[in-house]
Amino acid sequence: MNLSVKSAVSKNIPRAARRGAVAWLAAALVASAASVAQSNLGAAPDGAPADEPVQVTTTAERVRTAVTNGKVRVELLPADRLVGGDEVIYTLEVRNRGAASVEHYAFTSPIPAHMSYVANTAVAPGADITYSVDGGRSFDLAENLTVHGADGKQRPATAEDYTHIRWALRNRLKAGSMTLARFRAVVKS
Repeated sequence: MNLSVKSAVSKNIPRAARRGAVAWLAAALVASAASVAQSNLGAAPDGAPADEPVQVTTTAERVRTAVTNGKVRVELLPADRLVGGDEVIYTLEVRNRGAASVEHYAFTSPIPAHMSYVANTAVAPGADITYSVDGGRSFDLAENLTVHGADGKQRPATAEDYTHIRWALRNRLKAGSMTLARFRAVVKS
């Protein structure tokens, strides 16, 4: 997997601040990605190494909502300085740079440790989405996940319990093509 980080940073922000945003985001993603479980990422469906170089690029943007003169305005800003309660949109760009299509490609994103996933926000066209509550070791549909509560009894998992999200494309990822996946998370207070 070739994981690179880019930040959609306005040209109006000083260069040093832009570098700081990218460095912070890269450090957060690298720390969170240490336990990433990837299915078919760089591998053919039978588990053999694939020749198709698929690149996943993650971008994070902070959501700022403002009301001016009774109108709601939503802005996407660099995720360089976050405080408790800030909402972040993570966008994963999955690009097949190879010469051949990749069948049933699946890719996984960790939910950064300092973030809580926002329920029902993971999306991607033509993808089945599953979640993990055990650090990416196993995945299932949201309604099938359980965790042990504070009382030691099993309870249904909530979005705050999720540690990873997996998207499995139902169709092939054609050579030279790309798809986007997104999810939202909130900084834990």
